[in-house]
Amino acid sequence: MRNVIFLIAFVVFLFACSKSDRISNEIYIDSIDFSKSTLDSIATLSQTTLLKNVSSAIEIGGTEYAVEFCNEKALSITDSLSSEFDLKLSRISNKTRNPNNALKSTIDEPVFEDFLKNADLIDSLIHQEGKITYYKRINTSMPACIKCHGKPLTDIDDLTYSKIQSLYPDDLAIGYRMNELRGLWKIEKKN
Repeated sequence: MRNVIFLIAFVVFLFACSKSDRISNEIYIDSIDFSKSTLDSIATLSQTTLLKNVSSAIEIGGTEYAVEFCNEKALSITDSLSSEFDLKLSRISNKTRNPNNALKSTIDEPVFEDFLKNADLIDSLIHQEGKITYYKRINTSMPACIKCHGKPLTDIDDLTYSKIQSLYPDDLAIGYRMNELRGLWKIEKKN
């Protein structure tokens, strides 16, 4: 628990400092243990960072602008966090908006099915073939989620839905209700 508190405090410190003030990643990365609690903290921080940025986009230009923002920036935010932790962070789903977030590995599908079947399953640490992978549930936990992932023309306004269709012609990430499983954070060690 003490390591988790230290990790969270250190990550907040990293984000608060400019690049020139940051401590070398080698020192930080060497101290990361691949425990469930540490990975949970990283997933939580990643979700908070992404939601903070999306909320800011909604404040600036509404949900239509937030869709555009996500199209342009969501993957780069995730990639930036991956670099910060020297881990491979991704969001995956069975109903993607961005095809880069599809279930990819042979273990992704059965793990996702486990989360679909068990609403109480929060996270899972998988050890397979000498590799550790951590998954954490992402629910549609805020009304803002439904404004972009709910029912078209009921929850999602016309302009936002038109923007979704233009940027993501193969979008499957709609029709959700509050507190439904939307996807998973997936964290792996980089090869």
